[in-house]
Amino acid sequence: LNSHPTLFAYSYAALELLRYAKTKGWHTILGQIDPGPVEEKLVQEEHSKYPTYQSNWQPAPPHYWDNWREECSLADRIVVNSLWSSQALQQAGIPGNKIDIIPLAYEPPEVAWDFVRTYPLAFSAERPLRVLFLGQVILRKGIAAILEAAQLLHNQPIEFWLVGSPGIAGQAKMHRQIQWIGAVPRSQTAKYYHLADIFLFPTLSDGFGLTQLEAQAWKLPIIASRFCGEVVKDRVNGLILPEVTREAIAQTLEFCLNNPQQLQAFARKTTTMSKFSLSRLHHHLQSLPYVHI
Repeated sequence: LNSHPTLFAYSYAALELLRYAKTKGWHTILGQIDPGPVEEKLVQEEHSKYPTYQSNWQPAPPHYWDNWREECSLADRIVVNSLWSSQALQQAGIPGNKIDIIPLAYEPPEVAWDFVRTYPLAFSAERPLRVLFLGQVILRKGIAAILEAAQLLHNQPIEFWLVGSPGIAGQAKMHRQIQWIGAVPRSQTAKYYHLADIFLFPTLSDGFGLTQLEAQAWKLPIIASRFCGEVVKDRVNGLILPEVTREAIAQTLEFCLNNPQQLQAFARKTTTMSKFSLSRLHHHLQSLPYVHI
């Protein structure tokens, strides 16, 4: 090679690789998969708040974060997937001038391109608002706020579909409006995106949240928190929660319940998927210092 190679390695598995690269004088890029210790702190607070939702989550031991900080120090550049991750890393003391934001890539299935989403003139007991949550059913994803919001909306024509591996235990499964579907094969997720009316993603912290792009590929409007990738444009293709609380989720869902025509408008304004294509990812990576593809 006429120039020094560039090593790209993912966080939490990169330390020995980065040490070796530095002994050779290589350039180094760390792919940061999540918002780091700030996320862990948020999750720990949520578990303290909801001890009845038992889970096997445990905070990482101190040496885990010591190793991560050394990875960050050895990296010439750090790639994150969202503004939220960049902010969280800077809160943890990582210099902002070495962080680059590159969204994840997603290639929609061909059958989704021509899909046309429709809504009833009004939701009713016979045709309720179908709210989809798809992902790990864990506290980090805002599941406690969803369950509490369902209780606030107990007399409204709303169904909550929880699709994904259960990561909590407790008394939550008793609510009549909640359908606990559980884990499904990847090949079956399209069915739920297809049939739902709104995708609910009230995560406390995510490096990006690829399910947002999966939902948008099926023209499905999204209700999301601010702590994830920037897919939702508020009141354009969905709604951004002011905070992850039962009240905020309930009020936002009540708006959707009373305004099906607005959901129809959101569905017509779904994200341009070319912004998240593989070719776009290639362009972003190629624009990084030291990278030659």
